[in-house]
Amino acid sequence: MIFEQEEYLSRTARVRAELNRRGLSALLLFSQESDYYLFGYDSTGYVFFQVVVLTADETPTTLICRRPDVAQARDTSNIEDIRVWLNAPDANPAQDLKAVLAEKGLKDSQVGIELDGYGLTVTNYRLVSDALDGFCGLVDASDIVRGMRLIKSQGEIALTRKAGNLADAAVRAVTNEARPGVLDSYLNAAAYGAILRGGGDPAPGDPLINSGSRAVYGRSVAGPRELSQQDQILVELAATYRRYNCCIERTIVVGKPSAAHLEQYKVVREATESVLEAFVPGDPLGHVDEVHRKVLDKAGYAEERFAACGYSLGATYRPSWMDVPPMIYSGNTLEMQPGMVFFPHVMLGDKRTGLAVGLGNTVVVTETGGQSLTSLPLDLIMV
Repeated sequence: MIFEQEEYLSRTARVRAELNRRGLSALLLFSQESDYYLFGYDSTGYVFFQVVVLTADETPTTLICRRPDVAQARDTSNIEDIRVWLNAPDANPAQDLKAVLAEKGLKDSQVGIELDGYGLTVTNYRLVSDALDGFCGLVDASDIVRGMRLIKSQGEIALTRKAGNLADAAVRAVTNEARPGVLDSYLNAAAYGAILRGGGDPAPGDPLINSGSRAVYGRSVAGPRELSQQDQILVELAATYRRYNCCIERTIVVGKPSAAHLEQYKVVREATESVLEAFVPGDPLGHVDEVHRKVLDKAGYAEERFAACGYSLGATYRPSWMDVPPMIYSGNTLEMQPGMVFFPHVMLGDKRTGLAVGLGNTVVVTETGGQSLTSLPLDLIMV
């Protein structure tokens, strides 16, 4: 387990207090991120039916999972009551869940459930809904653990800082491999190699290392491309350490950048620096995007910029390193507080010219403002 037992017990106590405040007798945890945060449980078993039952009282917590996850649950978590459901033509693990709830005396009670997460498919939700119909009430409580996870402990921030060092190393490794004639897939390999050799873990999402005309894309794309004598590479990746993610975004130019590219970079850097200064505790999160929009719109990029400029980060599992909500968009009233970690980035792909520039740092909100968790300068990288 990553943290001391006392920290996990403190987290579950806070959840139980919130359940009691809301009049809920238990919480059905389907998000793997919640299981990792509350109990240390580290597994990818969430791709099947898997649920943790946490009651509002001191009744022992129960995990319902498949057989391949049992040993991992025992070794990585403080959950002692582990129940197994078996694959079979007529298997219905929701009925196993109902039996556990009955055993815990939860019939006719109100039970919270995490609906907003990758660990509960629509099919499995229907199984649960059908099984518990008339047995107990289900209330969407997706925000309970997610809200607590927003403010990181000092231990969590320390792990994110380690991931930040790996993110810097990954960008340096990509830069060292960037030259004409090289497949951009080599750059992906260089980034992964730097992170894994540095003691990190595979990221919960693919790195975005797009070159040429693909650099304007906002997502990764399959198939390698050979770098040309004059080229552009947009690098956005998450380095991961013990599941905690730290993102970075930089732009690499192969050859000599054009005047238009340099001008676009100048605008993106101005916007990025303004955004990084906007993480003021007590301010609404949406203010960060207002700053982002102001700079880009003034420079004539209102139609090219994104409608949001970043998102929360934490410990996540596939398919994404984005720990959302919250997203950083105008109008978001979430109050920024010390301990929150975000990845603000200014990603500008200009379809009119085919030029792309992206810059971004992961920041932790402190008592005095935002502090970057990566150390590479915001310079345009030229090779």
